[in-house]
Amino acid sequence: MITLRNIKKIYEVGDEYVHALDGVSLDIHDHEFVAIVGTSGSGKSTLMNIIGCLDTADEGSYAIDEQDVTDMTEYQLGVIRNKKIGFIFQQFNLLQKLDAFENVELPLIYQGIPGGQRKVKATDALKKVGLEKRIHHKPNQLSGGQQQRVAVARALVTEPTLILADEPTGNLDSKSSKDIIALLHELHDQGNTIVLITHDNDIAEEAERKVRLSDGKIISDTGGVIQ
Repeated sequence: MITLRNIKKIYEVGDEYVHALDGVSLDIHDHEFVAIVGTSGSGKSTLMNIIGCLDTADEGSYAIDEQDVTDMTEYQLGVIRNKKIGFIFQQFNLLQKLDAFENVELPLIYQGIPGGQRKVKATDALKKVGLEKRIHHKPNQLSGGQQQRVAVARALVTEPTLILADEPTGNLDSKSSKDIIALLHELHDQGNTIVLITHDNDIAEEAERKVRLSDGKIISDTGGVIQ
């Protein structure tokens, strides 16, 4: 599913050059549940942005579903994001003026899905995360855990190839965190590929495979040989 080869990303900070990623090569296969783990400054967020087609590498190549996206335009990357990747963010990233249904429906509007199909798909996605009774509640009427469930439903609604979860429990209490992790396990059991970005070793242990970054390099990978 994901093939990264010799990925490098360099940022200029004042008079210095920071190697956020320094030659990262990684394969993630269909239906894996992988945690990419590291402390602040390890490069995990930069790697997430590249995997999610939110940013591009300075060197190296990246393919998703055997489609090379290395030299795609921003518009082409946007199409890939919308069709192939479902995002779950730490900050939820819900639009406050829209209710749960409207937030989940939004990616379908971008895809040009007709209204009737959007209603069915968005409603089904909210049912999957147990929010069928909160469908018309706005974010400020929902708890943090419920808001994250809306974000999960939004990630699922386009039936993406990949679910990319960036610190999905970072703003949640312990109970809500356990609920979201349980939901990720359920989605994985249903056949979804999940990449979880986290600094929390306990959360990382929930994944089948753990890829650890430090100073822009992969230093361990429980799923295979480091390239």
